[in-house]
Amino acid sequence: MHMTKVRASALVASVVIGLTAATAAAAETWPQRTVRVFVPIGAGSATDTAARIYADRLGSRWKQPVVVENRPGADGLIGVSAFVAAHDDHALLFSPAAPVSVYPVVREKLPYDPARDLVPISSATDSFGTIAVPTSLNIASLAQLVAHARARPGKLNSYGSAGVFPYLLAGFLQSEGLEVTQISYREQTLAMQDLGEGRLDLLMTVIGAILPVAQAGKAKFLAVTNSKRSLTVPEVPTVTEAGYPELAFEGFQGFFGPRGISAELRDRIAADVAAVAADPVVVARLDAMGQLAHATTPTEFAGMIEDQRAKIADIVRRTGMKQ
Repeated sequence: MHMTKVRASALVASVVIGLTAATAAAAETWPQRTVRVFVPIGAGSATDTAARIYADRLGSRWKQPVVVENRPGADGLIGVSAFVAAHDDHALLFSPAAPVSVYPVVREKLPYDPARDLVPISSATDSFGTIAVPTSLNIASLAQLVAHARARPGKLNSYGSAGVFPYLLAGFLQSEGLEVTQISYREQTLAMQDLGEGRLDLLMTVIGAILPVAQAGKAKFLAVTNSKRSLTVPEVPTVTEAGYPELAFEGFQGFFGPRGISAELRDRIAADVAAVAADPVVVARLDAMGQLAHATTPTEFAGMIEDQRAKIADIVRRTGMKQ
């Protein structure tokens, strides 16, 4: 009887070892065909451009085509849902933070389960968020903006663009006790035009979106939301340096795998993303767009998502903002 148990244990162990080896081997030989990268934002956007930079370099490493598929609409929900519905082991999602860290908190129902359907692989870039004002306001710092708004309750207007920015801006205005009218735009380009013409007093968005207006001398950056200064505008302080750490926020975007992806394949893709992020040419190209190459381990990426989700949940509790 004892020998039978020993043989059975040995058989189980050999099966486990065999399956582990097979899984590792599958990860090593992946991909075996074209890899599709779903991007829930339209072509030409900063997210799309970053995705294409990574796709090109990953395709060279994997010796297989890596094709970006833009699926814009519904604030990113269409693209994420299309990725989940694909059930494709040769598909990845390249997405900004909102669908995984913001929407689970602010929306009553989602067409996907972030915890089940989206497996964090690696961050790829940090988009620099910024607070910008029209040059015509003659405001040079966040402190001056707060004083200006406090002296004119209800007189100024503001716009927080897509994703996290409406919530981050609302939390900031409430914490400072400022009465500022928040308005909405059908298209962000209209907000940028209004800011440049002085019809909008305050805009919170990514640097890349508003950079041409600032370069034309019509807008001024007061601070960046990230923990580090942007190499694109190194003279602009972080919100923490400016004295408003409650505005701090890392605007990450990165790669997610489908439900069921093996840990071995997930880790291998993360390592390849890290190798691309370390390429000086990639770093320079992203920097020119106002983005910072930033790769992480899957565990680190998951932690970033949870931290952002907790911060948004706190803002929602304080402001009552929900969709």
